Amino acid sequence: MSSRTAFVLIDTQVNMFDPTHPVAGADDLLARLADLLARARAARMPIAFVRNCGGPLDPDVRGTPGWEIHPDLRPLDGELVFDKTTCNAFETTSLGEELRARGIKRLVVAGLQSEFCVRDTTLGALDRGFEVTLISNGHSTYDAGDIPAAEVTATVNAELGGRVRLEMAHEANLG
Repeated sequence: MSSRTAFVLIDTQVNMFDPTHPVAGADDLLARLADLLARARAARMPIAFVRNCGGPLDPDVRGTPGWEIHPDLRPLDGELVFDKTTCNAFETTSLGEELRARGIKRLVVAGLQSEFCVRDTTLGALDRGFEVTLISNGHSTYDAGDIPAAEVTATVNAELGGRVRLEMAHEANLG
C-alpha cells in the first residue's frame, strides 16, 4: 500500500461494544480493529474515523457516551473524524473531498454495521471512483431476526466481493 491509501473506520463507537448489547463477536472484532489501526499508524497511512450521529432515542446521540469512538480506537491528533447522519458516510460529510485533497485513491474499510454503514459507505466510495479493500472479518452487526449476524456479514462480503478486494485482517497489507 502507498500513501495514496487511507484506512477508514466506520462507526466504531462505544455503543456498538456495550457489554449489554454488543455486535456479534465484539471482543474479537475490537482486537482486530485495534491491531489494524496500530498497523495503519505504523505505516503512516492517513486514517479517517466515521461516527454515526443517531436520533433522540438512539444509543449514539451526539455528545453521549455511546456516541464516542471506542477508547481502544481513539483518534489521535491530526486524524480525520467525520460525523454522519446517513449510512453512506460520503452523503453527509466531506469525507470524499478530504480524501481527494490528500491524494487518496484507495481505501481500506472496516467497522460497523455490515449491512448498513459498511455496505453503503463502501458502495459510496466505489461510486466516487475509489478502489476499496474491505476487511472481510473487520466488520460486524447484530442478528437480523432469525438471520445470525455472521450470515449477514457473509452476505455483505459476497455482495461486495465482486466489486472490491476482500482481505482478512491478519493478511491486510497496511504498509
